[in-house]
Amino acid sequence: MVVGPGDDAGVFRHKNILLVETVDVITPIVDDPYTFGAICAANSVSDVYAMGGVPLTALAILGYASCDFSPAVIIKLLKGAKDKLREAGACLIGGHSIEDNEIKLGFAVTGVVEKKSLLRAGAASEGDILVLTKELGTGILTSAVKLKKMKPSGLKNAVDSMLTLNRTASSAAVASGARCATDVTGFGLLGHALNIAESSKKTLVISYDNVPFMKGVREFIAAGVVPKGAKKTLEFCAKKTSFSGAITEADKTALSDPQTSGGMLISLPIKGLKKFAGIMKKADAPFWIIGEVRRGKGRLIVK
Repeated sequence: MVVGPGDDAGVFRHKNILLVETVDVITPIVDDPYTFGAICAANSVSDVYAMGGVPLTALAILGYASCDFSPAVIIKLLKGAKDKLREAGACLIGGHSIEDNEIKLGFAVTGVVEKKSLLRAGAASEGDILVLTKELGTGILTSAVKLKKMKPSGLKNAVDSMLTLNRTASSAAVASGARCATDVTGFGLLGHALNIAESSKKTLVISYDNVPFMKGVREFIAAGVVPKGAKKTLEFCAKKTSFSGAITEADKTALSDPQTSGGMLISLPIKGLKKFAGIMKKADAPFWIIGEVRRGKGRLIVK
């Protein structure tokens, strides 16, 4: 075992091969089965990219009520997943299904990574800059649709983001000399940043004004649309986070919003920024510099 529990994925050495292993399962966040299947696949392979690896194979994990959903729905789910996995260069080679009251879909994904390309949550270095590659807000916006405070059509930008693979961001990070990264998913930006800080034994400083949010996020927070996961993450992270007086409770909530198929948070050496920016620009992929890494002992500062 090269990387065990606590990182985005496990890494196991077999002879000269480093295998990346991960599993993720989620419940529906959109109504269209094809789109949901594709989002599930993008979300599951993301942890391999977060380790600097390349996904190769996937096993589906599916739970559904056979009396409530026809085979046609399941076929669309798996078709969406298969197409997205093909885009990632991975092959769906099997899986397992169970009877469940609510649809659940996910994948156990196997990938490979070269030793020199391995990204770790615990490898941030003092002086690095923090780079984020997707806007935040999928948890709040999908909750707004479920609560009927927004029409499903309003999710287009969020869906497009969730369907975007982190492949370019991962390869750009590796090529630019990064050694530390994570993907921003269920614990929000705050939770995943704290994991890097604690694992690296550094202090991460986040400039709130530089953090990108999807349209409507702050308005829905003000209207009381807050996922339970955001509240729990904020409660946990607040003990090890120093917020400036300008940061409101709504701001804290936005930073804690649980993401599905979120972007990558990369601790990038400043000398690698030019190359990173060039690769991302060529691929028409966005990124934002949202902070820096300082000497410390596992804390966050949000200013």
